[in-house]
Amino acid sequence: MSCSPRERRTPDDTIVVVIEAAMSSSDPRYAISNYDGKLSKLVHVGLTAVDTESLVPRLELATKVESSGPLAWDIEIRPDAKFSDGTPVTGEEVAFTYESMLAKDSDSLFHRGFTERFSKVEALGPHAVRFHLREPLATFRTDIDFGIISRKGKGAGPYVVRELTSSHVLLDINPYYFGTKPKVPHVEIKFVRDASARLLMLVGGSADLIQNGVRLDLVEEVKDRPRVAIASAPSVLLTYMMLNNDDPILRDVRVRQAIALTLDRPAIVAAKFGGRARLATGLVAPGHWAYEPDVTIWNPDLARAKQLLDDAGLRDPDGAGPKPRARLVYKTSSDAFRVTLARVLAAQLAQVGLEVEVRSFEFATFFADIKKGSYQLASMQTSDIIDPDFYFTYFHSSRIPDTTNPDGGNRWRYRNARLDELTTAGRHELDQAKRKAMYAEVQRLVAAEVPVIPLWHEDNVVLSNVDVQGYTITPNARLIGLVSAWKRP
Repeated sequence: MSCSPRERRTPDDTIVVVIEAAMSSSDPRYAISNYDGKLSKLVHVGLTAVDTESLVPRLELATKVESSGPLAWDIEIRPDAKFSDGTPVTGEEVAFTYESMLAKDSDSLFHRGFTERFSKVEALGPHAVRFHLREPLATFRTDIDFGIISRKGKGAGPYVVRELTSSHVLLDINPYYFGTKPKVPHVEIKFVRDASARLLMLVGGSADLIQNGVRLDLVEEVKDRPRVAIASAPSVLLTYMMLNNDDPILRDVRVRQAIALTLDRPAIVAAKFGGRARLATGLVAPGHWAYEPDVTIWNPDLARAKQLLDDAGLRDPDGAGPKPRARLVYKTSSDAFRVTLARVLAAQLAQVGLEVEVRSFEFATFFADIKKGSYQLASMQTSDIIDPDFYFTYFHSSRIPDTTNPDGGNRWRYRNARLDELTTAGRHELDQAKRKAMYAEVQRLVAAEVPVIPLWHEDNVVLSNVDVQGYTITPNARLIGLVSAWKRP
């Protein structure tokens, strides 16, 4: 990194953040990408918020959430909450938010998920609303961590969008925000695709903060810079290898297990992440109330991997010769670091005779192929895993993408009747101890059958200008820490 340290060149009244992908909308109903979701949380707060270290939902717009029977929940709304145009947050506006997604003609990404959960949301008064459930719902308090939007498109969060373009978004303080006001009046979030450019902007003083936007193997190169501060904390996001379970080769569980046994994840974490990642055993990260440690762990064992491949009929055709047992294609995004990781994983698989070709694509093309099932191997990160109900989202057979549900989360096309049964029951079981037992079995089942390979939970790493103080990191990497951040003059 050749850029020499400089004084900060950003305005005193603006925190300048750089991220790697564009934000397209702050409307929570149409938050397509992870970054759209982060933006919507700054502008449109929900009835609850899951942004604490424990990931236990806290009250936000709601002052009380209580059950009024097995199929209804009543919520009281704080009377001082206002949208950014000064109009009050009412039961009618809360009901509008959800009913707009429950409508038959809704094109929201959340239409299917909410229609499965709620039959109706109705206002009970100016500051009260009732949710009618189709079935008992254990995830209700986390489900209502969803931004409320008024009929006029306004939010009640700490910020309001002044401008959103293809290159940046400008945020100002919401003057009517009911909570603690942000300490810095403005935020500019710049969209900079090139990783080196992002880092140079921070080191050169033209950016204030980067969260998870710098290759972790480059963090060490800037840690001693006098104008750069580094903070990190555990994350609940999972990086995983996808295996297309419909593929003629990968549909055999022995092949998937062999691949898992071949990957040396500890070596990659040490070499490519500088130790800033935790090995994963499943969707749920260690420390979560539902985490089950007693699952199959696929530690590197090349001899056993080769035997499993033999048993699956993928025998080595020429011993120590160059011919592979099988040829596979590994698709990844065009991000340079992700391509590097894919090549390392491919090189490891070559040790057991699996020839893997790495192909990189722009994210839109890559993701379209994943949803269509047009891949063999690939890697991605999950959204923030705040509840074990994500096992339903990612592994239930009803969530396999098709023409009626192209955004289904089971993109590896895994089918298991017992898992379907457990994950369906788990979302309706209100006793947490019983839920934990259900999801423990789910985690053991998924770990054994390897529909995907959980790789690691990469730490949340924030690089900032030393003048930026008070930014807090959440396990799900939201940007709410901007509210408490301030800048030394």
